Amino acid sequence: MSGAAGDMVAALAALPEAERRWVIGSLPAAATRELAERWQGGWARAGQVAPDGDWRIWLIRAGRGFGKTRAGAEWVSAVARDPAARIALVGATAAEVRRVMIDGPSGLRAVAKTQQVPSYRISHGELRWPSGALARVYSADAPDQLRGPEHSAAWCDELAKWRRGDAAWDNLMMGMRRGPAPRVVVTTTPQPTALMKRLLRTRGLIETRGATRDNPYLPARFVAQVEEAYGGTALGRQELDGELIEDLGGALWTRGGIEACRAEPPSALVRTVVGIDPPAGGDGIPGDACGIVAVGRDDAGIGYVLEDASHVARTPEEWARAAAECAARHRADRVVAEANQGGAMVRSVLLAADVTLPVTLVRASRGKVARAEPVATLYERGRVRHAGRFPALEDELCGLIAGGGYHGPGRSPDRADALVWALSELMLGRRAQAGVRGL
Repeated sequence: MSGAAGDMVAALAALPEAERRWVIGSLPAAATRELAERWQGGWARAGQVAPDGDWRIWLIRAGRGFGKTRAGAEWVSAVARDPAARIALVGATAAEVRRVMIDGPSGLRAVAKTQQVPSYRISHGELRWPSGALARVYSADAPDQLRGPEHSAAWCDELAKWRRGDAAWDNLMMGMRRGPAPRVVVTTTPQPTALMKRLLRTRGLIETRGATRDNPYLPARFVAQVEEAYGGTALGRQELDGELIEDLGGALWTRGGIEACRAEPPSALVRTVVGIDPPAGGDGIPGDACGIVAVGRDDAGIGYVLEDASHVARTPEEWARAAAECAARHRADRVVAEANQGGAMVRSVLLAADVTLPVTLVRASRGKVARAEPVATLYERGRVRHAGRFPALEDELCGLIAGGGYHGPGRSPDRADALVWALSELMLGRRAQAGVRGL
């Protein structure tokens, strides 16, 4: 069985999931066990196996679902065959170490071979293997725990989430002095943190890159859905492709700032507005979207981005219908639309699409970035929240550069412009507040 395990795994991987489960279930127990435990030369892909050579730090920087956790757990399991191994397990919190790295479906206890399952003493934060190898649990939130202990190996998971990352990393590395060749494995989906950038500059770093789509064992429908929703966006490039996406210098919005303003919408809003940035010309140019963004304000004066309903339309009637549907979903009080492409046309197509709400037509006398600056100030003052994730819209916001210029996706920030029109009307206009309405 051992010599044929790799070929059998390849054949099984090519089968539909239901058929693969049936085949595995029909094998004798011993064969099933050996097949399940065959990692290197079996289930492992090239990017999940420790590289050859005399390395000290191996970074697996990849998208979600790539198989980072499994790779880290299998590496630690191999290290733990040495009775003298003393291993650090470091995560964002102690709870995440236990939930993901130890007890998760790809964690250390799940991947352990028969007769090699480690025992976990929760009260001591210790994991002990039958070989005598010992691992200790550490939280990056408590970096002083790593001050003093010596380790021969370490597995650091989701480094980009470590809130006190620099201190935790420094204390860990100062303790990597046990045995002849201490090694560290880091598994993470990247974010542009100071520690992440610092790690990438480390001399002698060995790096493995990978994307969500590289894992052939993920459901094809899931991969297709996330690629459709996030493919090509900055969020998708980071979370699916494992790219390090950094903020542009001078950007009016930063990704960290947007993340910090996420919140659930309140149960009631006093006013709701839909902003529209029609595409240039009458017929939609391929790739040009009609920006359609719904925003609302609560009784405390906080604005909420509710939906990015932007639509790539071939005709004005299509985007007008999409705008009307968005306004109906959010029971909008008003629609505000840019009229530079022809005010009469914009009003007429909205009326034809059954937009019976008041329509305010606005004309742009300044550039898009200049119009966006007062709205960006609202964000800086904590007066705007995002009630959800809007990756395409947020990519455009982060591409607007103070002083002029747009360096985001596409030719024009249509979604961002719609948001600016809507929030300007909602938060910076002089209209009186309407009565409270339930969502």
